[in-house]
Amino acid sequence: MTTTVTPYVKDGVELDQVVVQGIRVTGFHGVLATERATGQVFLADVVAHVSTRAAAARDDLTKTVNYSDIADRAAEIIAGDPAQLIETVADHIARAVLAMDGVHCVDVALHKPQAPLHVEFQDVIVRIRRDLRTGGLWSDKRIGSSAGMADDPLAPGAAGPPHDGFDNRPAQPVPALLALGGNMGDAQATLAAAVGELHRITGIEVRATSPLVRSRPVGGPPQDDYFNAVVRIHTALAPRELLGACQGIEMVHGRERLEVNGPRTLDIDIVAYSDVEGSTADLTLPHPRAHERGFVLVPWAAMEPQAELGGPRGGRVADLAAAVGAHGVELVADPWPPRAAVAPAGG
Repeated sequence: MTTTVTPYVKDGVELDQVVVQGIRVTGFHGVLATERATGQVFLADVVAHVSTRAAAARDDLTKTVNYSDIADRAAEIIAGDPAQLIETVADHIARAVLAMDGVHCVDVALHKPQAPLHVEFQDVIVRIRRDLRTGGLWSDKRIGSSAGMADDPLAPGAAGPPHDGFDNRPAQPVPALLALGGNMGDAQATLAAAVGELHRITGIEVRATSPLVRSRPVGGPPQDDYFNAVVRIHTALAPRELLGACQGIEMVHGRERLEVNGPRTLDIDIVAYSDVEGSTADLTLPHPRAHERGFVLVPWAAMEPQAELGGPRGGRVADLAAAVGAHGVELVADPWPPRAAVAPAGG
């Protein structure tokens, strides 16, 4: 029988699934003393929700989750310390797989076909889903459970757990500016795809895109030139939710943070969010270096000549762009991207 589970959507992007089905191990779980003494066969189906794009692009096992490791961890738990409830065993399997790098959500179906029932039956199954938050491993990671779907506690309109001002949703959609860049692979295609993906996320509407420019790397190791653009959006998401959505799109395009200012497939920064100003460990608004980045200011000024950058080092964007100059920033395409890139899902 094929294991089928509901897709898991992180920050508006549906993740891939690595499925290990029918893991068969003898365990000693049950309420009855005879079950714990003699043991019986248990079977587990485990679905790990991950992004496999980077692994597929590079044919690299280290960029994905090893299904052998999933099977081993599940088998160790089934054969391990006895529990009275198979719900407990399923939860322990889910937590063990969640601890693996790259796993954002786990579905576990634990079968007990030899359960001591008083009627003829085919199987007893407990099915659970755990993500990084519900699994108790959230820590400071803001990983949404089915983000943007009806059961998402962080969906627009739901009561999310406030931690600071950056977790507060606006009363109505507000303007925000995002800066996109990349210099690995087909960067132009990646940036265009990212614009479309942003537009399809619940709570984000792309209103305008700047010209596409090419820029020289600033700092870091020797690397190729970047392609850059800025995007004007309106959003009903809180600033930190918007940050999570941007990072989710980076993730599915294989973004890796291996060295400071190193090359990247995709980078999406929040430059400004309405008139919000402030700084926390994970987010500063407006972006603290936007005023000195020609690859942000030049396309922004072309898109919105009268725009203003807030904050202590802000000002009229066109004036800031003139101050830093366009040296090293070259126009590639205007208008950009293709209209199809920002078409809403479904037409």
